[in-house]
Amino acid sequence: MKKLLTYKRIYLLLLMPISLILILLAKKSSFFSEQIYAKHIYRIFSRIISLITGLFPFSVAELIVIALPIALLIIVVRFLLLLILDKKERRDRWIKGLLNLFCTLSILLFLFTILGGLNYYRYPFITYSNLEITDSSVEELYALTDSLMQEANTLRAEVIMTDSQGVFQLSMSDTELAKEANQAYRQLAKAYPVLSGAYAAPKPILLSKLMSQTEITGIFFPFTMEANVNVDVPDYSIPATMLHELAHLRGFMREDEANYIAYLAGMSSDDVELQYSSTMLALIIAGNALYDASPNLYFNIREQYSEGVISDIRANSVYWQQFEDTVVSTVSNKLNDTYLKANAQTDGVQSYGRMLDLLLAKYRKDQELKK
Repeated sequence: MKKLLTYKRIYLLLLMPISLILILLAKKSSFFSEQIYAKHIYRIFSRIISLITGLFPFSVAELIVIALPIALLIIVVRFLLLLILDKKERRDRWIKGLLNLFCTLSILLFLFTILGGLNYYRYPFITYSNLEITDSSVEELYALTDSLMQEANTLRAEVIMTDSQGVFQLSMSDTELAKEANQAYRQLAKAYPVLSGAYAAPKPILLSKLMSQTEITGIFFPFTMEANVNVDVPDYSIPATMLHELAHLRGFMREDEANYIAYLAGMSSDDVELQYSSTMLALIIAGNALYDASPNLYFNIREQYSEGVISDIRANSVYWQQFEDTVVSTVSNKLNDTYLKANAQTDGVQSYGRMLDLLLAKYRKDQELKK
């Protein structure tokens, strides 16, 4: 035991209980998680790191993900060779190896906790939205879906480009789109100052096709403060994904809230392509819920979708069918579900659809203002 304490890295293990204490404190005290951590500590760290990694034109996170398996393989091979070649120090090397492993896990947990993990326990976004969540009727859900359908049809008629099959195509490059997404948040921050701040633009993933194998459209990487986006997917969904990941970057980690914030940001934009993408995000979520509640009412609205909207939805379905039920997608979904449940999202992957309460609350408020 005394010899163990002489290892220089042993004290890094203290970061693990420190992380657990911070998580427990955030769970018990929303004041700590919001007023101290989210609004001060996180904002400082996130802006600094985001601006640094934003200097690189590529995703630093993607580079790390590619390099990590190679680095791990080299470390494991080196460790095994030393065990074989140096029999006298074999016991000591086993101890050091295990110590290094747990120290690494301790550091990663601490960094994740400090660089975003505690945001799962902050105030819900509704605190800043001036909305009231109440029980909703099927009639209200129908009215919301109908309103979103009409908006989507109108916006789809205004898009600039389509391919030979009549499917929506973005009229700008990924870099230009990323800048527009950031601009949308600057507009939205005027109404919601909690979303303000100078952050780097979202970054397209070079290996996006491979990312689709995992059925993931975007990922926020807290260690580099980057909003990473799969740009191989059908074009109409890319802007909303960028806006979704930027919501995470601004400290709102819950998936349902990030979807709603993405919708607000898209509708705050002056660009019709961002408006259309965010409206489609909301329409699909509302439409799925309406179908579960009343298939007849859903198909009544579905019949009114414009040809352009139908073409985009059909293209999206065809694209994702090629990745369904593969080993990679199944494992990825299981890991994602476990991750969400471990971070205060008890519905797991189902929490992606829970923006509906916020959409309904906003719809009710908008209707009241029209009276």
